[in-house]
Amino acid sequence: MTELLVYCDDATGERVGLGAAEVGEWSAATAALLTEECGLAPGDLVAVLLPPHWQTAVVLLGAWSAGMAVSFPEWAPAGPFEATFVERRRVGSWIDEVPSARHQFALGPGSPLADVPPDYRDFLTAVRPHLGAAPPAWPSNLRAASAFGEYEAVALEVAASQGIRRGDRVLIDLTTASTQPLMWLLAPLSVGASVVLCANLAPGTAETRATAEGATQVLPRSPIR
Repeated sequence: MTELLVYCDDATGERVGLGAAEVGEWSAATAALLTEECGLAPGDLVAVLLPPHWQTAVVLLGAWSAGMAVSFPEWAPAGPFEATFVERRRVGSWIDEVPSARHQFALGPGSPLADVPPDYRDFLTAVRPHLGAAPPAWPSNLRAASAFGEYEAVALEVAASQGIRRGDRVLIDLTTASTQPLMWLLAPLSVGASVVLCANLAPGTAETRATAEGATQVLPRSPIR
């Protein structure tokens, strides 16, 4: 299987690699969860408060492919929301103000979550019954779904500015990279590159990991401040 999206965490030993078909399947399942089970319609507002991760990627691709308007409240607060996808550790934290919605999903390590917050559902448990769902009637190819609407032109510009080309395998060091999906997800996928997301890399090990993963590029090239 040729991996389109990889997530690995050196702190936990987790490594998940998904091919294009698997990314498409999980994204279609997320779209089905939102539309068929939750009853959302194109244009409905979905909030995403998640770090870079393979689950975050399929949530975003699924929501966009179903025509949802995705908001990132940390950067552009808006509402009211029809659905929220929130990192488990942030729910109930006095530091974060997590928006509420009719449908609330928690995501985090473990499958399923051992401790699901009140009024939330575990995302993986909720989405699994929809695996095998047909892609939504919106753009069904991965490139169109990932570079959705107004993000397409910007994603292509970002990819060009970073020298990312079709066929590249881009390792992204999450200890220093931007958490904006435009950088770690849409820019590579929009030009046909694959992505290796690496969390908790020890200092100075990015190039070694890149060699092990067969990456052709490592981003960011210098720490983002």
